[in-house]
This record gives sequence, structure tokens and C-alpha cells, in this order.
Amino acid sequence: MEQKLEKKYGLPTAIAMVVGVVIGSGVFFKADDVLTLTNGNLIIALLAWGLGAFSMIFGSLVFAEFAQRIEKSNGIVDYSEMAYGKRFGYLVGWFKGVLYYAPLSAILAWVASLYTMILLGSENPTNSMGTWALSIFYMVAIYLLNTYSPILAGKFQVSATVIKLIPLTLVAVVGTISGLINQMTATNFANAASSIGSSSGTLASAVVATAFAYEGWITAVTINSEIRDSKKNLPKALIFGALIVFAVYVLYFLGVASVLPTQDIIAQGDQAVTTATTQLFGSAASVILTVFVIVSCLGTLNGLVLSCIRIPYSLAIRNQGPFPKAMVKVSEKSGIPSNSAIFSAALSFGYVALWYASLNELFGRYIGLDEIPIVLIYALYIFLYVWYIRTFKDLSFVKRFVVPVCAMVGALIIVYGGITNPSIGFYLIISVAVIALGMLFYRES
Repeated sequence: MEQKLEKKYGLPTAIAMVVGVVIGSGVFFKADDVLTLTNGNLIIALLAWGLGAFSMIFGSLVFAEFAQRIEKSNGIVDYSEMAYGKRFGYLVGWFKGVLYYAPLSAILAWVASLYTMILLGSENPTNSMGTWALSIFYMVAIYLLNTYSPILAGKFQVSATVIKLIPLTLVAVVGTISGLINQMTATNFANAASSIGSSSGTLASAVVATAFAYEGWITAVTINSEIRDSKKNLPKALIFGALIVFAVYVLYFLGVASVLPTQDIIAQGDQAVTTATTQLFGSAASVILTVFVIVSCLGTLNGLVLSCIRIPYSLAIRNQGPFPKAMVKVSEKSGIPSNSAIFSAALSFGYVALWYASLNELFGRYIGLDEIPIVLIYALYIFLYVWYIRTFKDLSFVKRFVVPVCAMVGALIIVYGGITNPSIGFYLIISVAVIALGMLFYRES
């Protein structure tokens, strides 16, 4: 058995990892939330989307520099290890595998199933047995695809990314043109300009909301050792992917706000997107949109699973984590660490069960598994940004100081959003307990 992963992915797959994982189901239903937090002010809402992209765009620039200088088996684990030592690197890898990719993949499988059941006319799509059975099916299918046909999984990632961009682009372009013709865009901007300053304090809350929508751009670094000409292609993927996501989010948001008055978007909530697409493309649009959302969710799930599979392997090559001798083995046929995939799948299925228990409050309370990773992962990024400033003394002033400081500002926005969550203490207790559990599998030598 070979112990190294082959260079099997090109630049398109790497870009699709960034774009495809960030753009999931949330973007389709985020317009009303941002407008609600800005009291319907379109100008402030657009500013919030721009500021919210700070953590992603400038973070991508920092990690692009890391990618040019450091290459081993798993980007963020490699960077953390070099910055603060083997133990820190191990804990980062353990956290990413157990508390980040695994729970998020479980939730995305459920979200994809939820929209599938909505499409099929389910009366209880959120918590029906059909939804949970379909969640397991989607999870099994995506894990099998990534384990036994990684090339096909990479092509699916690219295809799903392109497919999910179709409705977003159509709404952005057609909606904006329609708004310019019927004066809806001008009206919304005029109303926004007249009310600026009358709703102080709303911008910060809106930025926090948009910042969470940009999460997921880091996933591409998990396959850095499998990307052809990684030191050139991975930085390009991070930067181009981040800019594509930012442009799509802002233009899509503007497109929706060009079809309906901002107050109508707020009043209709998540249904505003369906109303806008129906108005633009006809009554069949809501059904077609739901199909696109399902594909979008599955594309995001594919990217998360692709990343999750590689975490145990990245620890095992360092003789760390559970069963390193087994996890390090790479299949000669598929070029994938199959034992690592099985371990990751078991974790993901475990989180599906936990998510079911959470939604049904079997533990006596709701547990937001999707919220647990956010605060810690961005706090981690801040440590890496500080190391970047201290270490890369050969860079220009802008690259060494301005870029990472902007990335820190974006990260702090998200950390602030997490701290304001009333359940943050409970989430941190769970996170610290799981990280402490990981120390049972740490080896000094």
C-alpha cells in the first residue's frame, strides 16, 4: 500500500471547493435576514455584505501565502504545526475532523433531505422519518463516491458548483435589469439614502449575519497535497474562489432587492425569494429553485466529506490520532485512505443521530451543532494571522501587516457574533471537552 496521496485535482476542483462549500442553501434565503437587521435599508445591507466578506477575502490572501510556502498533507494542520508546534497542530486537526467537518456534513445531509421532502410535498419535512432516512442515504452516497471514485467526486464538486451558480446568476442579472426598467432599484436606493443615520447600530448585527454566510472557504486547503502544482494553484483557488463568492452574494442580493420593495422582502421572510423568482420566471420557478437548492446542498456536502475524509489521514502520517497505522494506509485502487474515510463516516453518522436528538430535544434542550465550530475556528485563524505577521518578514508592508490585520477584523466580527449567542458557554464546554478527549490519542514522539 502506498502511503502518499496522488496529485489528482486541478485548479477547477480547488476553486469549486471554495465556491461550492461556501455557497450552500443559506444564500438563497439570507436576503430577508440582512434587510431585517438593517431596518430595510438597501445601502446599509449592501455595505454589510461587503464588510462581511472581510474574513473570507483577506483570510484567503493570508492562507494563499501559507500555501505558497508550506505543503505537507493538510493545509491548516501543516500551518498550525509549523506556527505553534506539533501538539497545537494535532489539536487543530482533531478539532477540524471531530467538531467541524463531521457535524457540518451531517447537517448538510439533513438540509438536502429537507428540501427534497419539500419538493415531494411532505407535510412535516423538518422532522419526518423520510427526511432522516434520506439524510442517511445522501451521506452514504457521498461517502461512497469520495472513497471509491475521488476523480468523479471532484467532477461532481465542479458540476454542482456550476449548477448552483445558474439560479443565482439569473436572479442577479434578470432581477437587476428588471429593477432598472421598472424603477424598483432606484426606489429602494432612494428610500435607503433618505433613512441613513436613523437606525444606528444595525450595521454591526447585519455584518455578523453575513459573516456566517461566508464560512467554509478554508476547505480547499485540506486537499493541498493532492492538487497538481499546489503552490501555484491553491493560492489561485483561494483568491479567485473568495472573489467569486463575494461577487455572487452581492449581485444576487441586489437582484432580489431589485424585484421587490425591501419592506416586502422583510415581511415575506424566506418566501421572498420564491416570490421574486416567480415574478421573474413564472410559477414553475419555485419548483426549479428547490431542485437547484438540493443540488447546492449536495455540492456543499460533497466538499465537506471530501475534506473530512482526509483529516484522520493527515494526523496518522504524523503517528497521531486513533489507530494511526490503519488510518495511514492508502488504497492502491482509488488513491484514498479508506480507513480514514470509514472513521470519518462513522463520525458523520454519529452527528446525524445527535442532530436528530437535538431537534427532538431528547437531551432536554436544543443543541446547535452548526454553531459549535464557528467561534473556535475563527479564534484559531487569529493566532495564525499573528504568526504570519511575526514570521514573514520578507513581505511588503501591505502584505505583512495590512492584509492580516484586515483578516483579523473579519475574524473578530464572527467571534463577536458567537460571543453574543446566549448559549456560547454551553457550546464552549462541549468543544473543550471534545478537544480534551483528543489528547488521549496524542503521542509525544
